[in-house]
Amino acid sequence: MAGSPASNCSNTLVDHVILDLDGTLIDTETLLDEVYAKIVWKYGKKWEWDGIGLIKRLGKRPLEVAASLVEDYELPCTADELLDETLSHVETMWSRAKALPGATRLLKHLRAHKIPIGLASNSPAKNIRSKLAYQPGWLESFKVIVAGDEVKEGKPSPEIYLEAAKLLKARPSSCLVIEDSPSVKQDRCQCRESSWHEGVGKALPIEPWYLGGPVIKGFGRGSKVLGIPTANLPTAALGSQLSQHVCGIYLGWAGLSNRGVYKMVMSVGWNPFFDNAAKTVEPWLLHDFPDDFYGEELRLIVVGYIRPEANFSSLELLIERIHEDAEIAKAALDLLPFSSYQDDKFLTTPLAKQ
Repeated sequence: MAGSPASNCSNTLVDHVILDLDGTLIDTETLLDEVYAKIVWKYGKKWEWDGIGLIKRLGKRPLEVAASLVEDYELPCTADELLDETLSHVETMWSRAKALPGATRLLKHLRAHKIPIGLASNSPAKNIRSKLAYQPGWLESFKVIVAGDEVKEGKPSPEIYLEAAKLLKARPSSCLVIEDSPSVKQDRCQCRESSWHEGVGKALPIEPWYLGGPVIKGFGRGSKVLGIPTANLPTAALGSQLSQHVCGIYLGWAGLSNRGVYKMVMSVGWNPFFDNAAKTVEPWLLHDFPDDFYGEELRLIVVGYIRPEANFSSLELLIERIHEDAEIAKAALDLLPFSSYQDDKFLTTPLAKQ
C-alpha cells in the first residue's frame, strides 16, 4: 500500500507480535457453523456451508455477525435474539475447539525467542478466557489480551491492535500482526500484517504426532474409484489423537517395518464428497507397491499441514486436488524441518517395542 504508514516501516525491527485468536490460533468456526446450521434450519432455512456473506462476517464482533446472519438468511428474529441463542449453545462447546495446525508450534517458537506476544480478538473477554482455558500453556503465553468488548470499535477498525501495542509498550510499527481476516484496515493500523499460514513448500510445519496400527481394508474406493491406494488405519484406537487435531490434509513419513520408509499425504476427517458416517484416517504412501500390505504394521509421523478438508463439485476435481496435494507433499518433505523426521526410529521400530 504505497504511502500508507504500514508501508513506510519496512526497515523497522519487529520485536513484538500481536495475534488474532479465532480462525488464526483455534478452530472455533467449525463449532459456530454447527450452531448456526441448527438455528437457521429451525427457521426453515438451509445453512450454506461455503458461507453466504462469509467474507462480511470474518473478524467481526459477535453482534455484528448475528446481524449479518439475520440479513443474509432473512431470519424472523433480531440480531440480539440470534446472538443470545448462539451463546447459549457455544458456551458449553469451547472444550471442543481445537488448536489450528502450527499454532502451538508458533507460540512455543515466540516464547523460546522471548518475543512479547499480545492477543487481540473481537470476542468478549469472558469467551476468550474460556477458549484459552482448554489450550494448555496458552494463557500464560500472552503478555496482554485485548477483547472486543474492551474497545470502542472492533475489527476491521485497527483500534484493538493499537490498544494491544500500547499495553505492550511497543511502537505499532515494531509489531507484527497475524490475522486471518482480510477486512482489517492495515493502512490505518501502522502495524505490519501477515499470515503465518504460508509455511514451507506450500505446507505448514506442525508439532509432530505419532500414530500407527495394522493396515485394514477401507471403503474400497481408494483404488477402485479414485485410482489412489490408501492404507487405512483402525480409527477406534486413534480416537484420542484424532480429537486433538482439526480435519484436513496432512503430510509426513510412513514406515513399514519389512519394507522401508516412504513419503505420505494423509486425509483426516469426514471426506464430505463421500459423506462419511465416521471420521477416518486415510494415508496415501507415495510409492508404487507391487502388492497389498493388509495386516502389516504401519507407523506414521505427521509433520505438516497442507489445507482444510473440502468438498468438491465433481469426482474429477477431487482426484485432481488429491494429486496436487501429493505433489506438494513430495516436494515439501525434501525440505527442513519436514525431512529431519525421515530417520526417526519410530518409523522402523515395531510399536510393541516402543
